[in-house]
Amino acid sequence: MWPKDVGIVALELYFPSQYVDQTALEKFDGVSPGKYTVGLGQSKMGFCNDREDINSLCLTVTHRLLDRYKIPPNEIGHLEVGTETILDKSKSVKSVLMQLFEPFGVTDVEGVDSTNACYGGTAAVFNAISWVESSAWDGRYALVVAADNAVYAKGSARPTGGAGALAMLIGPNAPLVFDRGLRASYMRHAYDFYKPDLRSEYPVVDGKLSIQCYLSALDNCYQKYCEKFEKKMSEKVSLRSFDAMLFHSPYCKLVQKSFARLAFMDFLKLKRDEVLEKSPDLEKFHGLPPEKTYFDRDVEKAFMERSLKDFTEKTKPSLFIANLVGNMYTPSVYSGLVSLLISKGIQELVGMRVGVFSYGSGLASSMYSITVRGGDGEEGLKRLLNALGGVRGELEGRRCVEPEEYTRVLDVRERNCHTVPYQPEGSVEGMFPGSYYLVEVDEMHRRKYQRVPCEE
Repeated sequence: MWPKDVGIVALELYFPSQYVDQTALEKFDGVSPGKYTVGLGQSKMGFCNDREDINSLCLTVTHRLLDRYKIPPNEIGHLEVGTETILDKSKSVKSVLMQLFEPFGVTDVEGVDSTNACYGGTAAVFNAISWVESSAWDGRYALVVAADNAVYAKGSARPTGGAGALAMLIGPNAPLVFDRGLRASYMRHAYDFYKPDLRSEYPVVDGKLSIQCYLSALDNCYQKYCEKFEKKMSEKVSLRSFDAMLFHSPYCKLVQKSFARLAFMDFLKLKRDEVLEKSPDLEKFHGLPPEKTYFDRDVEKAFMERSLKDFTEKTKPSLFIANLVGNMYTPSVYSGLVSLLISKGIQELVGMRVGVFSYGSGLASSMYSITVRGGDGEEGLKRLLNALGGVRGELEGRRCVEPEEYTRVLDVRERNCHTVPYQPEGSVEGMFPGSYYLVEVDEMHRRKYQRVPCEE
C-alpha cells in the first residue's frame, strides 16, 4: 500500500549574508544601464567569500531545518545532497553532513550525492520520494539538501551567479504533495554549460546553446506532461490548469520568456478555426515548428504580451528570492516554491496545483506538479509558513558589498581553489547566526568548520 500524500513536510532556505547590487555592477562593468536589472531581470546577487563552501552551506541549512522543526536526527532514514559544486571527486557532501547525526548515534541513513548541473536537487527529490514509496521505507523521513555556489569568470555571464542552500523534509501526510504519476523528463547530451576544469570554480558556457537547450527541454517536458495528465485525468491541460508555475531561474527574464513559451505551446495545440475566432492577429504563428522559433523575436514578443497577465499572477511571485539572490543552481526552482509560499496566505494556497519545471545543463530536465493540501494538511502548511517567516527579514538584513570587493573575493576564491594548506582570509563578522564557516584546509585537504553562535 502506498504511503499517503507523499511530499514536502518541512522547508528551510539559506543564503549568504552579503550581496552585490546589480545596478552598481552595471556601472563597474561599464555596460549600458539596465543590462542586468532590466535585460536579465536581476536586482541583487548573493555570493560567498572564502569562509563558505558547499560543505558549510549544506551544514548550515541542514542544522537549521533540524533545529527549527525540532526533528530528532534518528527520524531521518534517507539523506541525499544535490549539488554541482564539487570539492572532492570521491567524498560526498552527504558524508560531511553525517557529523550532525553521529553524535546522536545515528548512522543508518541511506543516500549520497546527485550531480548534474542545476538538476541535482530534483534528482535527489525524486530519489527521496522513491525511497518513501518503496519496500525499503522504514517509516522515517527522507531529507533532501540542494546547494551551490554559482560563480562565473569575468564577462557577460558573471551577473547570473548566486549562492544558497535549501533543505526539504520528504514524507507522508505532507502539506505539499507531489502529484503521483504526473512527471515528465527530457534528457540529452549537450555541451551547453559544463565544468571540465577541476582546478577552477568557473564553468564553460555556450550562451546561445544554453538558452536553446533550456527552451527545447521545456517544450518537450511540457508536451509529455500534458500527455500523461490527459491520460490520467481524462481532461485537457494547459496553463489554465495550473494556479502557479515555477521554473528553474538562471535569471528572471528567462523565466518570463519561458512562461510565454508555454503559452505559445498551448496556442499551437489550438485548431485553426479556434485561432481565427480567438486570436486572428496571431494566426501567422500557427503551425510554426517549435524548434524553429527559439530565437524568433516576433514569436517571443507576441506571446510575452499575450501571457503577461497570467505570468504576473502565476509566476512572478515565485521570482522574489531569485531577483534578490540570483541563480542558486540546484536550489533555484525550490527557492521559487519558497517565494510562492511566502507571497500568499494559507487560504490562497490551499488547493493550488503548482507546476514545476527543473532544468540542469548537459542536459537533464523534468516537469511535475505539486498540490497544496487542505483539510488536515493545513496544520502542516501553517508550520511551513511560520518557519519561513524570517526569510524577508534575512534578505533585508544582508550587507551590500561594492563591486570592487565582490571582484576581489572571487579572485581570492579562484586563486586558492585547491590550495593547501589554506587559511581563509574572509571575515565571519556579519554572518547569520548559526552559519557554519571554514576554519582551515590542512596539508591533507581536510576541511575544518565552526559555527557562528546562535542568538540567545
